[in-house]
Order: sequence, then structure tokens, then C-alpha cells
Amino acid sequence: MIYFDNSATSFPKPVSVKRACNMALERFGANPGRSGHALSVETAKKVYEVRSLAAGFFGAQTENVAFTQNCTYALNMAIKGIMQYGGHMVISPYEHNSSARPAFRLTQSAGVRLSVFEMGRDDEETVKNIGSLMESDTKCVCVTAASNVTGRLMPIKAIAELCRKKGVCFIVDGAQACGVTELTLADGMNFICTAGHKGLYGPTGTGLLISDGEYSLSTIIEGGTGATSALLEQTPDMPERLESGTLNTVGILGLGEGIRFVKRRGTAAIRAHEQALCRRFADGIRDIGGVKLYEEDVPRVPIVAFNLGDRHSEETARLLGERGFALRGGLQCAPLAHRTLGTLGQGVVRFSPSAFSTARQTDALIMAVRAVRI
Repeated sequence: MIYFDNSATSFPKPVSVKRACNMALERFGANPGRSGHALSVETAKKVYEVRSLAAGFFGAQTENVAFTQNCTYALNMAIKGIMQYGGHMVISPYEHNSSARPAFRLTQSAGVRLSVFEMGRDDEETVKNIGSLMESDTKCVCVTAASNVTGRLMPIKAIAELCRKKGVCFIVDGAQACGVTELTLADGMNFICTAGHKGLYGPTGTGLLISDGEYSLSTIIEGGTGATSALLEQTPDMPERLESGTLNTVGILGLGEGIRFVKRRGTAAIRAHEQALCRRFADGIRDIGGVKLYEEDVPRVPIVAFNLGDRHSEETARLLGERGFALRGGLQCAPLAHRTLGTLGQGVVRFSPSAFSTARQTDALIMAVRAVRI
């Protein structure tokens, strides 16, 4: 099957990632940070190497990089860690359920008041709209760096500046942007939450919660950390404070090689390659009768959203799947974005290439779309 569902998880993975996972199983099988014997210490050193690598990649201090199971866990930890005692929160109309659902849950369990800002005609108007929603008890703005439906990039730096002026915590969902954009703490956000298994080319079951250290999160998970073990209170030390339980050593070492792969290729080069394939695909299906392309004339990460007439997107994706192509149909777990686009009933089919996708594969998909057109 030719794989174009990389916004869900990248596939295939670099050979170096596979080797690192095998090495972790063969050589670094001890529990890192839980024992004093040599194998545990060596495993902990390898984990620290990846933590330090991720810190450098995102412009963070090493101790402020916490490993999570995925981006959803990181977002839940950041959002609930800031908002679990109530207050006001602002999110974008493009949020994935990974941030929208925990925010909504807090409106039911913690009395949080939630506002969704409107996208403006330009970035300046969008930032103005966010500012107009801020109140005296606004604690948090949470924004996806890039929509997982259309690829639209948010004005992260301008939103960060607004949040700094207002003294509001700024959380960014980097799942679709990390690996194809230069997203770092230097852009001004307080937390970057991201997946390890998408644009960073790591294994599934990996994610990162990266902090600038300004805010201390209330924990939503407590347990064994290997630090301050004599106390019943959760350790205050980072990153152990946010890493209760045994770490996913296999995934973490694989993630490290994924980040090294992105650094070697370069985020700009990866994005240029994927954008070229997106243009090729969009141009190749544009003249097909009944095709709807959801193209926003704004900066975007490499994603093409489309439909064939009024056929439901999941049916189109199924027909393409029967011809050997993996694409995502439906709502992509982002109903707010589809409500904004007006596609909540139909969803969209999402084309999302990777660094390993080719022009030949893209041309084959174009032919398949022509074959299943209305």
C-alpha cells in the first residue's frame, strides 16, 4: 500500500529508528533511573542523550523536556496542569480533540470558562480577536501550530507576544508543525506539546512536553519517579515530576534517531519536498469534475484536503484504499475545524506526504482519484 496518511503517523520510519529500537531491546533493557546497577545507569544515560537532543532541537533546558506517551498526553498534562482549579481559557477554531476535549471536560469538572476565537482576514485581526476575548482571570491560550485538516499555520509569534503582555500561559500543539517548521521556545510559547511519531519520525507511543520553565504544572498523574522516593508527595523535580512510571525506553531511543534524521535532512528541505508533492497532487486533481479542494490562501504545512462531489469523505478514502492508497477520510478528530470549514457532515479526505513519499507515488494517486471520481 502507498502511504499518504503521515499526519496521523509517519510511515515508513528511517532505518536508523528501527536500529535504535532494536538496540534498546538488545542492550538497554533495564529500568532507567530506578536502580544503581550498571545496566540501569547505562540505559539512563541513553535516555538522557535523547532528552538533551530534544532540548537542543526545541531550544529548551534539558530538565524541562518530559517524555509522554503521545501529544494528547502532553496536551492534557499542560492544559489540566494550568487550568484544573478553574478560570478562563481560549482556544482556536482549528483545535484537535486532543486539546478541545480536555478543555471542554474542565468546563464540566472544574468550572473553567472556555472561549473559541474567530480567525480573522489576516494574522493581525486574528490576534486582535484573541485579545478581545481575554478576561481578568484568563489563565491560558491553547493553539495548534498548524491545522491537521488543512495545514493552516497559526501566527504563533504574535499570539505569544500578546500572551506575554497579558501574563497568560501559552500552550502550543505542535503535532503537525514539528519536523516541517522551525518551532522552538524562542517563538515565545510557554509549552510545546508534540508527537514523536509524526514529523519527528519516531515510533508510536512517543511524545514530548517541553516547557520554558516559567510555569509549574499541577500534576494529573503521580507515582514512581526514582526521585525523592521517601516522600508521599510527588517530587517537585523536573522532569521526573511529569514522568511517573517506567519510561518507554525503546520508543525514546527510536525518537532520538528520528530527531537526528530530521536534523540531517533539515526541516526546510523536508517541508519543501512535501509541499512540492502537495502542489503536484492538487494541480493533478484540480480539473477533475466534482473535485473540491479546501485551499486556504495562507501559510500552511504540507497537507491537501479534498472531496469528490457530495460523496462522504470516508467512502472516497475507502475506494482509494481498495486501489492501494492509504489516506484519512472523515473528521480527523477535529470537529471544530470542520465546523469552521463547513464540512462537518462530509468530512474531508486528507493527503499528507512524508520525506519518503515520491512524485511517482503521487502521480499514481492522481490516476486513482480520476478512476473513482463521481
